[in-house]
Amino acid sequence: MVHHLYSACEFFKYIIVLKTRDRCIMELKRWVDTRTGAFDWGHAAKLYVDIEEKSDQLQDKEEKVRSALQHVMKCNLEKENITDPITLPLADCIISAWLLDVISREQDNYIRYLRKLSSLLKPGGQLILIGDLDLTYFTVGAEKFHGFTYDEDFARKSLEGEGFVIDCCEVKKRTVKSDLLDYKAIIFIAAHKQNLV
Repeated sequence: MVHHLYSACEFFKYIIVLKTRDRCIMELKRWVDTRTGAFDWGHAAKLYVDIEEKSDQLQDKEEKVRSALQHVMKCNLEKENITDPITLPLADCIISAWLLDVISREQDNYIRYLRKLSSLLKPGGQLILIGDLDLTYFTVGAEKFHGFTYDEDFARKSLEGEGFVIDCCEVKKRTVKSDLLDYKAIIFIAAHKQNLV
């Protein structure tokens, strides 16, 4: 997914994307390098410029994202340093969209992975967390996968327990039904990491 990068590149000139799968890394790099056969994310760019009422800037917007996206790297949340063997500088902002929902099996996993993401963030840095509340499954092709089930209260307490101050929390109830996934609402949280004295 690159949808969130269209907004992010308005605020950050240097973006690093971490992916857990080699295939995702390959596909995103193909798109960044505008290679033949790369997935066409034009619909995401068009939606963004239409919302911003700047449809004449479609090409510019895609180029701005590509130039801001400096690296696409593999991460492994099971490792102490999730980007091992590379150590990244601490980030000003981390956006995590649905990652914790699909890799966590239970509450302890979610909190442990959240802690690892937090370790990549500067004190005072922003975390934007997007997830599905009460997700039970999602489907990719013909395969059905487990989704971690949690509610708004758990998400809030997890962030606060890891030293975050929640600046904004919005929950949008599901309006479209689909057999591809099962959830009750989408949660969007913006929080900042407390400066420790």
